[in-house]
Amino acid sequence: MRLRVAGPGTRVYAFLIDWHIRALIVLAWVSAGLILERLFQFQLGWRAFVLGFIVPPALVYVFYHPVVEVVMRGRTPGMRFAGARIVTLEGATPGIGALLIRNVFRLVDMLPALYVVGLTSCLLTAQRVRVGDLAAGTVLVLDEEKSARSLGVVGALAQSSRLEPDSAALVRELLDRWTEMEEERAETLARELLVRLDGRLDRAQVTGLDRSALRTRLEGLLVGG
Repeated sequence: MRLRVAGPGTRVYAFLIDWHIRALIVLAWVSAGLILERLFQFQLGWRAFVLGFIVPPALVYVFYHPVVEVVMRGRTPGMRFAGARIVTLEGATPGIGALLIRNVFRLVDMLPALYVVGLTSCLLTAQRVRVGDLAAGTVLVLDEEKSARSLGVVGALAQSSRLEPDSAALVRELLDRWTEMEEERAETLARELLVRLDGRLDRAQVTGLDRSALRTRLEGLLVGG
C-alpha cells in the first residue's frame, strides 16, 4: 500500500485556494466593520482602527493554517479541493505537535518572499517536502481515500506493535481482505505469515490451526507483536 507524493504544483494550487478563503474572511470582517461604522455613525481613533481592522486580518493570516489543519486532521479546504492531505512518513494522520511545528517553520519557508525557500526545498528533496515538513516529519500526499485509510491504520498499529511496518502492513491487508479471498488461499497466506512472524509457532503447530484461530493469531500479532 502506497500513497503518491504531491508535487509543488498541487501545493501551490491548494495554497492559492486557501489564500482566497483567507482574503474573503478578511474582506467580510472589514466590510462588516465599515457597515457598522456608518450605521452607528461613530468615529474610530487610531487605536480602535488598529484593533478592529489591522489585528484581526493579521490573526487570520497567521493562525488560519495551524488551526484549520489541526481541526481538519491534516487538511485545509484548499488541500481538500486539490485532492491532497498531510500525513506522517508512516502514512498516519499527524498529531497536533507535528502540525504546529510544520506551521512554525512556515516562517522559514516563506523567505525571502513568495515561499522561495519552501518551493526550492520541494524541488530538491526526494519526497518534495518543504522545510516545515522536514522538521515535523510529514509529507503532503495525493488523497486516495482507501489507501490513506489503510496506511493510517497501519501507521497507528506500528506505534503499538513490535512488528516492522512492512510486516504490519501485510498482516493488516490480509485481515482487511479476509472475507473477500478464497478460504484456502487466505488460510495458506495466514499460515505463511505466522510461521515467519511468530517465533512461538513452528509449521506443524500452524498447520493445526483452524480458520478462526488463524485470524485470532494474526490480530494478536498486530496488537502485541
